[in-house]
Parts: sequence; C-alpha cells; structure tokens
Amino acid sequence: MDLLEMIAPFLAVAGAVFAAVVLAWIIRRVAARALRKVPAVREATGKVRGPLQAALAVLGARIALGATASDAGWFPPVDYVLVLALIVTLTWLLVAVLSVIETVVLRHYAASGRDHRLARRLTTQIMIARRVAVAVIITLALASILLTIDEVRALGAGILASAGLISIVAGLAVQSSLTNVFAGVQLAFTDAIRVDDVVLVEGEMGTIEEITMTYVVVQSWDERRLILPSTYFTSTPFENWTRRRSELLGTVELDLDWRVPIEAMRTRLQEILDGSELWDGRNGKLQITQATDGLVRARILISAADSGALWDLQCLVREQMVGFIQSGFPEALPRQRWEAVPPSSASAFSQADDDVSRGSLHDDRLFTR
Repeated sequence: MDLLEMIAPFLAVAGAVFAAVVLAWIIRRVAARALRKVPAVREATGKVRGPLQAALAVLGARIALGATASDAGWFPPVDYVLVLALIVTLTWLLVAVLSVIETVVLRHYAASGRDHRLARRLTTQIMIARRVAVAVIITLALASILLTIDEVRALGAGILASAGLISIVAGLAVQSSLTNVFAGVQLAFTDAIRVDDVVLVEGEMGTIEEITMTYVVVQSWDERRLILPSTYFTSTPFENWTRRRSELLGTVELDLDWRVPIEAMRTRLQEILDGSELWDGRNGKLQITQATDGLVRARILISAADSGALWDLQCLVREQMVGFIQSGFPEALPRQRWEAVPPSSASAFSQADDDVSRGSLHDDRLFTR
C-alpha cells in the first residue's frame, strides 16, 4: 500500500501527460477540419501543437498532483514551479494562436482575389496588431509571475505610492523608444504606408518589406535593406508611389534620327505589349516629345500592375524597339551630320568676302573725306 501511494503521483502525472497529448491531437484535428478550405492550414495549425501540448501537460500534471499528493511535504514547491510553467506555456500558446490567426486571415483574404491595395493595408494592420497583442500578453505574463512572489506582492503598495515618480523617470528613459512605438502604430492604422508599397526615401527607390512597432524595413531594387525608425515616416516627407493603387506608369525614351518611321514604331509597340503578360492594358502609346539638335525623342508610356512588372516591361520594350530599328530601319539610328564645301565654292565665298571688305574700306575713305 505504501508503494502504491508513492508511485500514485507519478502514474497520475504520466496519465495526465498522455491525456494532454491525445487531447491536443484531437483539438488540432478538429481545427484542421474546420479550416480545411483555408490554404496551407496544416502549416498554420502546426505552430500551435507544441505550446498546446505543453500547456495541457502542465495543467494536467498540476491537477493530478493536487489530487494524489496534496498532503506531501514536497507538493508546495513543486506546485509553485508548475504554476510558473503554466503561465509560461499559456503565454506561448496565446502567442502561437495569434500567429495562426494572422496567417489564416491573410491567406484567406489573399485567396479571395480582392483589391490588392486593401490586402496590403490589411496585412500591415494585422501585423502591427499582432505585435501589440504579443507585447501586452508578455507584459501581463511577467506581471503574473512577479505577483506570485510574496516579497514582490508586499512591495506593491510602495510601488503604487511612488508610481508618479517612477512614471516620470521611465518616461524620460524610454522616450525615444515609446515615440517609435506610437509612430509604428500610427503608420499601421492611418494607412500612410503599407507592406509592399513602393516608396522613395533618402534618394533610394524601394519596397516596404516589414513594418514593426519601432522601425520600418525598406528593400531596395538591389536587395539592400534600409532600416529606418518609424518616426522617419511621420516626420520626414517621402514619396509613396502606390498610395492609392499598386498600378504604375513608366516611360521608355529613345533619341532617334529625323527619318524614324513613327507609325511603324507604334505598330511594333502594340505588338510587343499585346504579346507580354507584364502589360496590364491600361496605357501603351508612343509620342514624339522633342525635336531639337538634329534628333527626335520618342517617348513610350506603358503601365504595369506593380513596380517589378513595370521594370521588366520597360526593359523588354526598350530591347525590342532597339532591335526593331536596328534590323528594319537602320537609317533611323541617331547620327551627326556635317556638310563639306567644294573648293570652287570656297573660292567664290572668299572672293565675295574680299569684295565686301574692299567696299567697306572705300566707303570708309569717302566718309573720311
């Protein structure tokens, strides 16, 4: 009987852990079946498996020990450790659940084929909201752990009494950090910038890759990353090329000879655009915008769905038009002209100049007399 009483807590804990693993598997299967229409739901729910099993196992172990060994001398310290472990695992579980909710909502919205601008706005706001919620959850978890310590709980009254002084000191210490946090939240919910927006900052063209609570990551065209504080976008003017819509306009300019076949170029341009998936069909035209210094400038206006497609389309149109002119109309290539004067004509011009000079001298003599 004594042996059974000794091993009873261990058997109860083992049974609780096994039940936690089985219950976590059932919950995950039910969630996967309920969300089977959401793309990649297995990867999303996989993030919860570990923290869910850990939280259920700790909870089950605490219940099992309370039922079988509550009178044992070693129970209070073990129970305290289990309480701390339960707080940590529940925090882990809530953070994982928020990540799953973010993934499911964003992928469901992307699969619905709605407006790309609204999708980018929703992505930004959900990312910031999740980060704020995670920060709040972790803060509450740390506060809960501290409140389990009797000494800390006893100091609570003194801390509350000096809260005014502490808040002033803390505010001065983390003023810049808090400013960036509030700026990050402002950027997310005022729709100033969104993930995948094309912006021009510090003379660099790039795409908003990530918006955190304190800084913004801008990816340049050559895959460099500009890390800028959130306050930069609330206090410094910058260009947002996709503020209202993701579609963009671009130009391709060619300096050519005056003998360029304009209509043939327009026809070829339309053929290039019709045969490319990069063109969104909104704009595609050719105009002569300048005719000076012995050259004409052909300006081609094209449009695409986003900045990446626009860049590729510009390069494609430029290459195709250059090849078209080289092979079909080489006389339209830019060139410099000069005119050589024959010797006889040059002598006649010299004689005329001498006559004019003598006439001028004769007139001067008459005027002198």
